Amino acid sequence: MKKIIIQGIQYDEKSSYQRGSALAPPLIREALNAGSMNLFAEDGRSIENAMEDKGDFEISDYFDIEQITKKHLDSNHKIFTLGGDHSVTFPIIKAHHEQYPTLDILHIDAHADLYDDFEGDKYSHACPFARIMEHKFAARLVQVGIRTLNTHQAEQADKFGVEIHQMKDLDLTRIRHFDNPLYISLDMDAFDPAFAPGVSHHEPGGLSSRQVIQLIQNIDAEVIGADIVEYNPSRDVQKMTAFLAAKMMKEILAKML
Repeated sequence: MKKIIIQGIQYDEKSSYQRGSALAPPLIREALNAGSMNLFAEDGRSIENAMEDKGDFEISDYFDIEQITKKHLDSNHKIFTLGGDHSVTFPIIKAHHEQYPTLDILHIDAHADLYDDFEGDKYSHACPFARIMEHKFAARLVQVGIRTLNTHQAEQADKFGVEIHQMKDLDLTRIRHFDNPLYISLDMDAFDPAFAPGVSHHEPGGLSSRQVIQLIQNIDAEVIGADIVEYNPSRDVQKMTAFLAAKMMKEILAKML
């Protein structure tokens, strides 16, 4: 069995409000390997021997993220990425495109991240899914947990045919089946701040940890890659968000096996 490659992308230069997520990857690993939790997912499978950790990469050039990911994809491994701000998802998906020309994405977030540009930057962490969709890197984009949709991003969603499941009318039973290989992108601010205080953008009214776990466990698709992004350790409380990210990492990895 091929192992799932873990890559840490320490990059937050395209954060628009507060930086700090570049510090996240080693702290999520630390929580994952803490003595207070084990390496078993809730389905009874251990992820201990499923991972090949390539360590963390300090990024100076944004476009290096694509090349790092391509290198890890060359051996036909699946890749799990620890970010980093959400801007990292675009080059990661771009790297996947040659191997997976028809790909679905499940994007779990408080924000749609569909701006055409944000503060003059088309590669801002507020823009990755606009870039992904305009390049046709995803056949289907499903967004869950959104609770900040403005006029521009609603127009962008219509333009690109994005399926948005906003918190105000969320029904998780409608989000299960995907026809194509699936990539999961989990922004930690998808969770209500009560569960994940360690994020730059506190947006009340979010998902519970159990809701996201159930969403992932009920997916009917082959999960070929994933990322966890936007954990900001500088805002965390008692490492609550680090441990939640580690928990989600276990459940996603188990789904990827």
